Amino acid sequence: MPADSTPGDEGSEVGDPTDGPTAVVRRLTTFPVKSLDGCDRESIELVENGGLDGDREFALFDSNGDYVNGKRERAVHRIRADFDPATRRLRLAVPDREAAFDVDDDRAAMTAFLSEFFGYEVSLDQNRAGGFPDDTEASGPTVVSTATLRETASWFDGITVDGMRRRLRANVELGARGDSELPPFWEDRLFDRRGRVVEFSVGSVRFAGVNPCQRCVVPSRDPDTGDEYDGFRETFVRRRAETKPDWAESDWFDHDFRLMVNTRVPESSWGETLAVGDEVRVGASRPAAE
Repeated sequence: MPADSTPGDEGSEVGDPTDGPTAVVRRLTTFPVKSLDGCDRESIELVENGGLDGDREFALFDSNGDYVNGKRERAVHRIRADFDPATRRLRLAVPDREAAFDVDDDRAAMTAFLSEFFGYEVSLDQNRAGGFPDDTEASGPTVVSTATLRETASWFDGITVDGMRRRLRANVELGARGDSELPPFWEDRLFDRRGRVVEFSVGSVRFAGVNPCQRCVVPSRDPDTGDEYDGFRETFVRRRAETKPDWAESDWFDHDFRLMVNTRVPESSWGETLAVGDEVRVGASRPAAE
C-alpha cells in the first residue's frame, strides 16, 4: 500500500509508484447513456459530483422505475450506440434497424424506438450533475491500466484487449510515458484498506482512490451479443488471486471478483479538465473521513 507521504515524495518500497515508469492517461471514455457504448474523448471537464461531463448523463428506466441496464436486461448488449458530443446526436442500431436522435430534442422518438426493441415501455432520464454512477459513494471516474486489460484478456480464449476494455467499461485508461510499460494492476496502488483513501492527481485534477470495483455479471457477457462466457467468473477469481501484486493486498478483497478503481473527486477539482497525456502522481494514504 502507498506510504503515508505527500504527493511527489520519493520511496523505494515494492509497488511504490515513484519506483518505475511514469503513468499517464492513454484513453478517456464516457458512456453517454448508462450501459450503452462508450465515446472516446481527448479531453473532458469534471462536473458536479466529480463525474466526467456527459458520463452516464442519461439512463433508461422501466415502468417500475428500475434501471434498464446490462445487469438486468441482456438485450442491452445488442444495441450499438454512437454519440457525437459536438452535435449531441446519438445513433442507435439494433439488429433490424437504426436511427439517429438529438438527445435533447428527440427523446420521445428515442424512447419509442427503444421500447419497441425491448418489447416493453422504457423512459429516458437525464442528470447533468454527475450522471447516474454505479457507485454513488465513489462517483468519480473509474481507472484501469492498459496493462491490466492485456493481462486479464490473456486469461480467456477469444477475448481481445479491446473486448476486455468493453466488458470492464472504465473511464480513465492508463499507460506509461514514452516506450516504457506499466506492470499489470498498476492501478491497484490507488486504493488502500477500508476506511482509507489514496490521494493522487491526474494533471491538475485531484482524486481520492477509494476501492477496487466489485464486478457484476456484465464482464462475463459478450459485449455485442450478451452471450455468457462459460466459467468467466470462476476463471477470473482464480487468476486474479494468483496474479495479485503485493501492493494490492487489502481487506477490500473479501472476494477476488474486483478490478478497476473507484474514485472520488473533491469539489475543489470540479470544473478542471482531464486530457489524454496527463501525468499521474500518487500521494498519501489517509483516513477516508478527512
